[in-house]
Amino acid sequence: MLNKQITDPRAWTAETIDAPSEWYYTLSQRYLSALDSEVRKAGAISDLRVSDAIACAPCLQPVSEALQTGRGFAIIEHLPIEYYTLDEARAAYWMIGQCLGVPFEQNIEGTLLYDVRDTGRDVKSGARFSVTNAESSFHTDGAFGTQVPEIVGLLCIKTARSGGRSQLISACAVHNILHRQAPDVLNALYSSFYFDRRGQYLPGEAPVKKTPVFSWDKQTLMMRYLHYYIQVGHREAGVPLTSEQERALQAVEDILKRPEIRVEFNLTPGQMLFTNNKWILHNRTAFEDHPDPDQRRHYVRLWLKNNTRR
Repeated sequence: MLNKQITDPRAWTAETIDAPSEWYYTLSQRYLSALDSEVRKAGAISDLRVSDAIACAPCLQPVSEALQTGRGFAIIEHLPIEYYTLDEARAAYWMIGQCLGVPFEQNIEGTLLYDVRDTGRDVKSGARFSVTNAESSFHTDGAFGTQVPEIVGLLCIKTARSGGRSQLISACAVHNILHRQAPDVLNALYSSFYFDRRGQYLPGEAPVKKTPVFSWDKQTLMMRYLHYYIQVGHREAGVPLTSEQERALQAVEDILKRPEIRVEFNLTPGQMLFTNNKWILHNRTAFEDHPDPDQRRHYVRLWLKNNTRR
């Protein structure tokens, strides 16, 4: 267990984080030209290979640093999707993602590029929040998985008619507050909870994942969290939450409601948000979509493992 305050830039709050203008990173014209050249000659996305010129682009180094040792997120702008077909935009995003990490599957079907849009399904019927228009609540992606993405990417293709605002919180700041104000709940949060896997398991596997909310490897804090999935997971496992666990989760939820620890913004078409999924929680507010199906909110998500070549 981590028994001290985190004092480096990872533990930001709305008051201590750097200026919003610093969160945005521009792709150089040279990089965009090289990217465009590969996109135009690309076939299937699965066949694309990132050239050394693209992989080692200087304009992406500050993004990597922000993700790994800085605030834990970066907004890259802007991919010129107005000049690309949807397939070309996805291909360009795919190559940018591979400069930051190694893509891996986001579901049991093996999907690498995952379309985030409202399908009309209901979370209460077992759907993942990513295919609904409901507020997702603050969470980390893949919290129920055996392998958790280290970096999560989102490319904005189209925005909703209203709502769908992005919000981020540092889990390091959450841990600091708990350590100061409610240290007695940390033991429970470092112990195991059951997470519902939303149907993402193979025959013979359990429908729940047993794992702690917090873990610490003496260098990096990791948080696995989505409150609703924990509640459903314990019902699915037939193991009621203890009073100690409920109190610990409520302490976390109370902190996540504090506006002074979060930042928020709207992405615009062509912008890409990348977050360090180990210790950045994200939320998408509920949204109302356009009546025209062709204009409805559409994001494309990437899950990445850290790139060993860096």
